[in-house]
Amino acid sequence: MALQLQKNRSLSEFSTFGIGGPIHLFAEVSTIDEMQQAFQINLPKMILGKGSNCLFSDEGFKGLVILNKIDFCRWKESEVSVGAGYSFSLLGAQAARKGLSGLEFASGIPATVGGAVWMNAGANGHETCESLQSVQFFDGMLREYKRTELTFGYRSSPFQKMDGVILSATFSLTPDPNARKAQLQIIDYRMKTQPLKEKSAGCIFRNPQGASAGALIEKCGLKGFCVGGAKVSEIHANFIVNHNLATAKDVKELIRLVQEKVLEQTGTLLEPEVRMIDAQ
Repeated sequence: MALQLQKNRSLSEFSTFGIGGPIHLFAEVSTIDEMQQAFQINLPKMILGKGSNCLFSDEGFKGLVILNKIDFCRWKESEVSVGAGYSFSLLGAQAARKGLSGLEFASGIPATVGGAVWMNAGANGHETCESLQSVQFFDGMLREYKRTELTFGYRSSPFQKMDGVILSATFSLTPDPNARKAQLQIIDYRMKTQPLKEKSAGCIFRNPQGASAGALIEKCGLKGFCVGGAKVSEIHANFIVNHNLATAKDVKELIRLVQEKVLEQTGTLLEPEVRMIDAQ
């Protein structure tokens, strides 16, 4: 099937922040064949999943934006192979319902499987790479990487330095009758402690070694601090929320001011976790 290309779309449509400017060219891809067609287009490319953990430019993106909707899910006992466009949160819930442990932490993370692998998303002391078995990747050729070939770090993966796109991932999980209970407890805790009903990109800053970014920001009295339409969440200080038509410029300035004040008062320089993507 021929790839359908669109114009007149905005990155704000595909951002959990609700921020971002016009897209030069847009394609929604649901098969590997369509992804191969998209990669033949000679333009700068941006791969999108849920659009979380990203701050898109107010100027938009002057290349091809590819929305990865490859979303199959195939279970074989305690192993699951999943398309990169599949919901990571849904996968965590489904695994727990099957009495399988390893992805309980995924519940409530607004990412696709591809985005979670790319970022090595984590929460509650666990990371995506822990139960990962293999990754299917396309960079002009179809490749499969075993977990043993890949080196992951805190919110980092080797794919961040590779040109191409994650197509799918396989996870190996562990039978555990308490998996569902643990997953529900994680969801309950998130609902109480994070601004899940507001527009955000998730945690803005990386946690410094041995410390909590949110606790440092709160200690500096910055909850509720605003720049334009961007505000430090009053529920969790490591979230910036779009509470009134915030622009990327607003968010960047608020990030800078938070860094400045936390450094002044605590001596710690907070590093952004959110990806800031320019217009190219």
